[in-house]
Amino acid sequence: MYKIGEFSRLSRVTVKALRHYDEEGLLKPAHVDRFTGYRYYSAGQLPDLYQILSLKDLGLSLEQIRTLFGQGVPPAELRGMLRLKQAEVQRTVDDEQGRLARITARIQQLDQEEIMPAYEVVIKEVPAMRVAGLRDTVANYGSQGPLWDELMGYVFGNGGKPAGPCLTVYFDDEYKESDVDLEVVQPVEGALSSGGRVQVYDLAAVPTMASTVHTGPYSGFNDAYGALMQWIAANGYRVAGPNREVYLRSAGDEGVAPKDYVTEIQFPVVRP
Repeated sequence: MYKIGEFSRLSRVTVKALRHYDEEGLLKPAHVDRFTGYRYYSAGQLPDLYQILSLKDLGLSLEQIRTLFGQGVPPAELRGMLRLKQAEVQRTVDDEQGRLARITARIQQLDQEEIMPAYEVVIKEVPAMRVAGLRDTVANYGSQGPLWDELMGYVFGNGGKPAGPCLTVYFDDEYKESDVDLEVVQPVEGALSSGGRVQVYDLAAVPTMASTVHTGPYSGFNDAYGALMQWIAANGYRVAGPNREVYLRSAGDEGVAPKDYVTEIQFPVVRP
């Protein structure tokens, strides 16, 4: 029999960890002196201790390990636990590889330009939202005004209530000088249903959206779009659907000058 300190040296596991495993019901001492309270362990307990350490190294929690030990979980259930942990670790690896790619791209950008980027890009999840939308083909990107008038007139005239910043969704695969296919969209709440050319529906969530923010007049969008598209390519993504412009502070806000407009430009992306 070994005192806890001796067993600690033998197993290369700290006394603190051994006491914790005892408290958690994972590895009880073979004997506890009822007068001194000293814990004693046997060499035969080393296989159990090493199994705990092995499963802990694979990422299983102490609670999961206690379940395995206490209930005699069959190999099939252990296999299932490990497959779940494998998927979790793989997601972490993928996330870190993506982070590494973004770091590498930023370093390359700084090497080439020697200045901080004018536009920061983030990847985020955009949830689904209830919206009223009006889709049409317009003469050019600046010809949205009549659509907005029609959409908002319908929303306010039929009991709808705006529930967030309005946005435009662009459906063309490329920049176009004319005949632009777009939808003006207003998130809404309240009892509002479709009518005429206005459709009320749930705009789909986007799990991976590359986004940047432009401050200033709409005429300055080219630089923001260019920076965003360059970032998408440099970080190993590709565009995976219609892009959006979300008007956080816009011409529709009273007293806001064009220099103070704030627009978030978004592209859904995926890795090839």
